[in-house]
Amino acid sequence: MLNKKIIVTKLAIILSMGTTMAQIKDTTALTEVIINQDRLQIPFSKQSKNIQILTQDDLQRLPNRSINELLANIPGVDVRQRGPFGSQADISIDGGSFEQTAILLNGVKITDPQSAHHNMNLPVPLEAIDRIEIIRGPASRIFGINALTGAINIVTKKIESNQISAQVYGGSSFKNNEQTNSGKYYGKGVQLGSQFKTRKTSHGLYFGHENSNGQRYNTSSKNNKLYYDGTYLPNETNQLKANFGYIDNEFGANGFYASPNDKEAYEQVKTAFASLQSKHQLTPVLSVSPRLSNRYNEDEYWYMGRETTKGRSKHYSNVFSADINTALEQSYGTFGLGLESRFERINSTSIGTHNRENYGGYLEFKTEAINNLMINTGAYINYNSKFGWQVFPGIDLGYDITEHWKLVFNAGSSQRIPSFTDLYTNQTANIGNPELTSENAYQIEGGIKYFSKRIIVQAGYFHRKINDFIDWQKIASNTGSGTVIPWKPTNIGKNKMEGLNASFRYNINDPSASTRYFTTISYNYLNPNVTIAEGMLSKYAIESLRHQVIVNFTINHKNWMLTTANRFNERISYKSYFIADLRASYQLQDLNIFADIQNIFDKSYIEAAAVPMPGRWFSVGAKYTLKY
Repeated sequence: MLNKKIIVTKLAIILSMGTTMAQIKDTTALTEVIINQDRLQIPFSKQSKNIQILTQDDLQRLPNRSINELLANIPGVDVRQRGPFGSQADISIDGGSFEQTAILLNGVKITDPQSAHHNMNLPVPLEAIDRIEIIRGPASRIFGINALTGAINIVTKKIESNQISAQVYGGSSFKNNEQTNSGKYYGKGVQLGSQFKTRKTSHGLYFGHENSNGQRYNTSSKNNKLYYDGTYLPNETNQLKANFGYIDNEFGANGFYASPNDKEAYEQVKTAFASLQSKHQLTPVLSVSPRLSNRYNEDEYWYMGRETTKGRSKHYSNVFSADINTALEQSYGTFGLGLESRFERINSTSIGTHNRENYGGYLEFKTEAINNLMINTGAYINYNSKFGWQVFPGIDLGYDITEHWKLVFNAGSSQRIPSFTDLYTNQTANIGNPELTSENAYQIEGGIKYFSKRIIVQAGYFHRKINDFIDWQKIASNTGSGTVIPWKPTNIGKNKMEGLNASFRYNINDPSASTRYFTTISYNYLNPNVTIAEGMLSKYAIESLRHQVIVNFTINHKNWMLTTANRFNERISYKSYFIADLRASYQLQDLNIFADIQNIFDKSYIEAAAVPMPGRWFSVGAKYTLKY
């Protein structure tokens, strides 16, 4: 069994390696990718959960500049950006709130305890990313708290060769800059990467810089990212891995939190992340993986602009985590057992100083002992120093009807604990509620999957029920001129959600053909039932998606590639918009040249708060990669 596992793992590594733009891989690679859950490793084709993947090829061909924009092409993922060019975004899955989605980097939880608004302040340039895995449905059995509706795991590249890369790009809307009354709105960036490998070590170092004067008044942005990945392999059964990342991200925050009074607002967020982990195959059937990680975040906000200290707030938060995962393989199945601890602290001018601790443990069992049936079941037990004990049981079932068709079913419970902002913030426009209780949910899902060499089809239905759902609300009526009515979070009761989803991924032509076609099509429908008291406004609940359609199509002829990415979103409030993007590229030996048009039809739309997103935007760029 061990030899088979090693072969499958090596195949997944080979198939997940990047290629040039003239070498699109077929879906065979995707079916055998090992989903990096840091628990029991299962190939994508054997998964019984609803999992979506953005591969390395997807990242190369889609006309997007940031992780936030890339995720907008994933079925079931709702990206509500406050700022363009990756400044800030709220990410949710299948109609949940943005705080109900766990964010991970190589399986390490990096969810921000201050506010999930900063979850996507990630210190990883696109150049360092191999793929992005989206696990839909209750994931607390796997990842613990705050994975109520799912998890997004960003997997960085595995170093397989020596190479250097450099990418430059720039773009503009060609609209006049209304802040300076001269020039045009623009954005530009550069990304550098270096990979070095020896017999026992590998090192990856990546740097990214982006700078924009915005797309409307007070929306300029600037960020710098640095990421290092190092691995030491003393022998075939042991591995030591270290990661470090840092991002300094600053941006004009016009309309982000308290429109229209925050027109001059500005924000700067700095995040540092580090992890140290090892993997050891102690015996042919027993492996163990301990890990330490730390995430530090600074958030400074100027309500009236950087020129004055009035309305200025600053927040420091730190999260230290330690965990250990083990796997025991037997002839009848595989057991997984793990423990983890998480220590969260915040020191803030508007939230105060608070600490809390979290301890968790899980037991999991996977078996294929019954012909054509995979069973993956277990439970996660969690204790939080403020919210007490909670147990998250769950089960995933997958039945192979034929070689290609699979029926799947999963059920599980999950939890989301309030952030420090939910509990303790004390600002003019937002007031916390220390009496909040945690959200608790139960979900069942069933579906069918089809896998072949060129086609992957998934379709399913889910029903979710959340007790003590948390929503920020305020009184709808205006009590007087100049009076600010603050938003306040409340456990408003039950939140029920039903959803239908279907996705189709097709590599149309033979990989050896000179002209090939690739398409992905998906549709998601959500039917929510949310309790909102009469006379109250909801800040987030009524803005979740109702209908979502995503259609991407690529034509690859020799060294030329043309990709169109299209998405239609309609929200519960009946706000809807259709966005179409386009990328054309040409591969000239080691040089790739590309041109993008985003929001081709210059659609005016808002995803979050009172922040109009960019209209039509033109970009050009080039990437040079040299292997040595």
